[in-house]
Amino acid sequence: MKNRVTGLGGFFFKSKDPNYIKQWYKNHLGLNTDQYGCTFWWKDKEDNDCSTQWSPMDEKTEYFKPSEKQFMMNFRVENLVELLEVLKIEGVTVVGEIEEYEYGKFGWILDPEGNKLELWEPIDKAFL
Repeated sequence: MKNRVTGLGGFFFKSKDPNYIKQWYKNHLGLNTDQYGCTFWWKDKEDNDCSTQWSPMDEKTEYFKPSEKQFMMNFRVENLVELLEVLKIEGVTVVGEIEEYEYGKFGWILDPEGNKLELWEPIDKAFL
């Protein structure tokens, strides 16, 4: 596989009060927050529209399971199906099944320290 990870797709973290923390970041750092957090828009090297998501989540979320960590990173990838097959062969723990949405495909793995990593094959034009 030539390219595995092509960029950071998002950073998700647990918060005692996600709405308060979103407002704090909006007031003090100027983030343009919404119900999900903040989406940062940018162009890739081919001038395609792309995004990176920043999202505080309720501290009781189970979305990070089986990880008990306070955060989860999301990495942009080019070919999720092939990448997950290669990672399984390499002995990486794959969590759950691939999920598909209008904005892309998602898969999950665990790193050696138990951090859950979300792998996202985006369809960036779905956001426009």
